[in-house]
Amino acid sequence: MAKVQNWKQEAPANFYACCTAALREGNESPESFRKCWSRRLSPLYWRVPIFLWAVVIISWSTVYFWGPREKFLLYMTHWGLILIFLESLFGIIVVINKSPEKLSESKGMPWVVKTYWVLYNITVPVAFLITLFYWAILRAPGKKMNYAPNPILDIMLHGVNSGLMFIELVFSRHPSRLLHIMQPLYFALAYLLFTVAYYIAGGLDPWGNAFIYPVIDWSKPLQTLVVVTLTALFLALMHIITVVVAAARDFIIRKTLTDKSGEYNDGFEA
Repeated sequence: MAKVQNWKQEAPANFYACCTAALREGNESPESFRKCWSRRLSPLYWRVPIFLWAVVIISWSTVYFWGPREKFLLYMTHWGLILIFLESLFGIIVVINKSPEKLSESKGMPWVVKTYWVLYNITVPVAFLITLFYWAILRAPGKKMNYAPNPILDIMLHGVNSGLMFIELVFSRHPSRLLHIMQPLYFALAYLLFTVAYYIAGGLDPWGNAFIYPVIDWSKPLQTLVVVTLTALFLALMHIITVVVAAARDFIIRKTLTDKSGEYNDGFEA
């Protein structure tokens, strides 16, 4: 009953924080972002390989891009790839920065930890969405356009990306919160506004079409708005799934580990 009362009292503040995409800090400490749930593992074991993977795939996809290099950043896939690069980079910085002055709880959450957390909140569900959107819509049977002529690079960009972010999600110790749902949605909105601006400016894709993706064609606004709305709903679903996986991770840890310090299973709390 007390929890319900607290939820009602905090609802306006939580709603405002959610709408503004503000970080909702709770009982976690900066230390939780630089540790794995297993004391025997350091996040460097997976964040460094993910960072190196991102560097290699960015270089590879840039060199073998199927169109003019200046059009490389037209695609959400490449935005997501840069997100993985930044997320893993800041994740590494958080781990190796052991200065007690900079990771002191008394001084609040350091900016580098906050930056990493926001990148994490955006990158994980966006990676899942890119994989789903690509294989279910863009590469569905009967589609003629080939967005990744190299089949290995195709898998790296639209399959391995989600696998690596799933590893980050499962092995990390810090929380994923439902109230952070607007962070990936606002990122997607930024990309959407970019596509609108590109269309208005008369931009073309590498094949000379007046759209970036055929399903997001602003010359057909009603059809495009339906696709955009459904995509936003799927992205929200990807965030919810991320929170569920994090909560399940913490639940299993609480039930199996004898050392129960550092539990942050509050992703659904208000």
